[in-house]
Amino acid sequence: MAGKLCFLVLMNSPRKGAGRPTVLLDMRPLQGPSGGRGVGAYARGLLGGLIRAGFDSHMTLLLDVAFDEPDLPPGGYRLAGCRRRSHGQLAAYEDAVALTADIQRIAPDVYHAIDFHLPGRSPRPMVVTLHDLIPWAWGGPRMRGERLRYMAAFRLLRRADAVIAVSKATAEDAARLRVAARQRVRVISEAADPVFAPREGAAERVRGRWGVEGPYLLFVGALDARKDPAALLDAWNAARSSLPGVQLVLVGDPGRQAPPNMPGAVQVGRVDDGSLADLYSAAGCLVFPSRYEGFGLPCLEAMACGCPVAAFRNTSLPEVVDEVGMLVEDGDGNALGAAAAAMIGQRERWSRAGLRRARNFSWDKAARETIAVYESLIKA
Repeated sequence: MAGKLCFLVLMNSPRKGAGRPTVLLDMRPLQGPSGGRGVGAYARGLLGGLIRAGFDSHMTLLLDVAFDEPDLPPGGYRLAGCRRRSHGQLAAYEDAVALTADIQRIAPDVYHAIDFHLPGRSPRPMVVTLHDLIPWAWGGPRMRGERLRYMAAFRLLRRADAVIAVSKATAEDAARLRVAARQRVRVISEAADPVFAPREGAAERVRGRWGVEGPYLLFVGALDARKDPAALLDAWNAARSSLPGVQLVLVGDPGRQAPPNMPGAVQVGRVDDGSLADLYSAAGCLVFPSRYEGFGLPCLEAMACGCPVAAFRNTSLPEVVDEVGMLVEDGDGNALGAAAAAMIGQRERWSRAGLRRARNFSWDKAARETIAVYESLIKA
C-alpha cells in the first residue's frame, strides 16, 4: 500500500479545468482512531457528497503512506501520499513543517483540512473544518492535556482563509475564543449517512443478537466526563420510576474516562452502521446527557431512524434537535429521564417529527455549500 501511494505522489497532480478550483482534501483522519468517530463520519459523508456533485475530478485526496489506504468510494479523484515520522504527541509540530512542502509539491488551488492537520504556512488558500473547540470551551483543568496536545493547531487555525464550522454554536466559540474572525466562518451542518433510516425487523434483530426487549433507552458514544455518565444513570433511574423494567443500552467504546461499571446496563460496544441503525430504530428513546457538542451527530442519526431524542439544552443540540425532541435543563438527569419516559409513551408522534426534521440535513447540501467556499477563495 505504501508503494502505491509513493507512486501517486510522483505521478499525480490535481486536474485543472472548467473554471472550478482544484482541491487537496486531507483524508488522513480516516486512517487513524478518528476514522471510527465523528470526524470519520464527516470525511466519508462530505467525500460522498462531493463525488455526487461531480466535483471528484477536481480533488486529490491526501493519505499517509505509513497506513493502509482506507475504504474509499469510487470516483474520479486522485490520491497523493505523504510520510511522517511522528504519529504521536509531536505529530502536529512535524505536520506544521512537512505539510507546507506537501501542498507546494501537489499545487492545488485550495487545501482543505478536515481536522487539525495544519501547515505552518500554507502556500495555497486554506479551508479548515472546525468540529468543536472542546479543550478550550469546556472542561477547565481536566482538559489541560488536550489543550497542550492541540496548542500548535489552535494557533495555526488563525491563519485559515476560511473556516467551516459544523454548527452555529461552534462558530460562536471560534469567534469568542478569537481563533477565527466571524467573516471567515461559514456554518455548514453535518448530516446522517443514508444507512440511518427506519429499518423493518430491527426489534427482532436486536432481541436476537443482544437479548434486549421492549422500548429501551439508548445511549451512543464514549462515557467520558463530557457525556456525564452520572446524569445518564440518574435519567435511567427516573425513567424506571414510571416505566419499570425499561433497559439501558450503551453503544460505543466506553473510553478511558468511563466509570468502572454501569450497573445493569447492556453494553454492546462498537457496532457497524447497519447494526447501529437497528439499535436506533428499535429504541424507545435516545438519551443524550452530553454537556457540550460541536454538532451532536447521534441525535441526528437517531431522528433519521425514527428514534425520539431527549437531551440537555446546550451548545449545538437545540440547532440539531430543535422542537422535535425534548430538551431539558443542562445537567438535570432526573428531568432527562422523565422526558425520555414521556416520549416513549408517545413514540409515534415524536418519531414522525424527528423524521421530518432529519430531512433538512443532507451531505449533498453540505457538499454544494463546501464547493461554494472553495470557489469564493479563488475568486477573492
